[in-house]
Amino acid sequence: MRVLVLGSGPTGLLIGAALAERGHEVISVDRDPGPAADGTWRRRGVMQFEHAHGFRPQVADALQRWWPAGYDAWMYAGAEPMVMEVPGAGTRTIGSRSRRSVLERALRSATSRMPGLTLLVGHVDGLLAEGGRVTGAVVEKTALTADLVVDASGRSSRIDRTTDPELEGRCGLAYVDRTYRLLPGAEPGPMENPLGSFSGYDGYQVLLFLHERGHFSVLFVCPTADGALKPLRLDAVFDEACRAVPDLAQWTDADRARPTSPVMVGGALRNVYRPQRGLAGMVTVGDAVATTTPTRGRGVAMAYMQVDALLRLLDDGADPGSVSHPFGDWCDEFIRPWVEDHIAIDDDAVARWQGAGLDLSRPLSTERICEAAQADPRINEYAGAYFAMTDLPSCLEPAEPLARAVYETGWRPPYADGPSRDQLVAVIDRAVSTADGGI
Repeated sequence: MRVLVLGSGPTGLLIGAALAERGHEVISVDRDPGPAADGTWRRRGVMQFEHAHGFRPQVADALQRWWPAGYDAWMYAGAEPMVMEVPGAGTRTIGSRSRRSVLERALRSATSRMPGLTLLVGHVDGLLAEGGRVTGAVVEKTALTADLVVDASGRSSRIDRTTDPELEGRCGLAYVDRTYRLLPGAEPGPMENPLGSFSGYDGYQVLLFLHERGHFSVLFVCPTADGALKPLRLDAVFDEACRAVPDLAQWTDADRARPTSPVMVGGALRNVYRPQRGLAGMVTVGDAVATTTPTRGRGVAMAYMQVDALLRLLDDGADPGSVSHPFGDWCDEFIRPWVEDHIAIDDDAVARWQGAGLDLSRPLSTERICEAAQADPRINEYAGAYFAMTDLPSCLEPAEPLARAVYETGWRPPYADGPSRDQLVAVIDRAVSTADGGI
């Protein structure tokens, strides 16, 4: 079978490598040529390339299953499996510490030793079709034919986007983040779990992702409508904000770590689900199907779950011309609910930060259900599969009455130790004034 993969990011490369290992002829097309000769790489069209990432176990599992050489290259580049002890179940790998740039560089490197997989640099001008079936694509005015076309071109893809998303909503959140690296011999700061920490404050959130070899990222997440927090995108202001949050002050102290990037802005975030287009001979995967707010680290995991499902269908003998139908049914069942979940979580978070009280006359969001586990540990029995994404968000439905009972007592989750939104704004204003010389 001749396969044309549109997009050579983590999703496209895994699909291409897995199919090439099974003897298929694969061409993967991307407009980005990869790292330059001097090692620098500005990944065009991939906003999240240098931003914070958390890699759930589905990522390593899929690589080990379908492309062991890709997994080995990632580990050799420094990725660190996160292992923790689970009471009564021994040790379990819960994810991998790594920057996304490290993952992509490793997978690109592994393709150089992959017979049957060709990486082509170019822009996709459009699709080829004959007799009601997609038969390839035009790349840089050259027609490339294929038995199967896989669109793995990402969230910003414009390849035959003739239909509106089935689900879509602005998440109402923006974030600013900066990367750091621990100094030699320095110990990590406070952590909630092996990945880092997730802390809620009055009017904003702070996330810390620990990456490989002492690299880590700090994020401030806030409502897009809160203009007073926008100066956090300035390096000097971001530094002052970190000093004002106790845990971040420890992590970013000059005696413990140094910045490795300027402050980066993540905005225009949307939760989107697009069903399969129903085009014979073509299937859509990854961010071209579903994108969610990156603060929960589900993006690459959902993409690799899709890759796993698609490859299983093809291994089981699905017709390349019609595989989009069973694959689309699978996505509707196992991916769409995660987008729905994100929309509900983000709507609830924005309303909370705008001062809205908890409305107990409505169903609780999964975020609210899981927070209530602080007061009723029985909820953790249901939350484990949800956090691991080994079951759908609906697995929390039996815990909803438990959480509701907690909230009906008047209990609310406490804020983390640190400044409120108004106190943070005061820190920001002073930092801006200092940076402007008091003018």
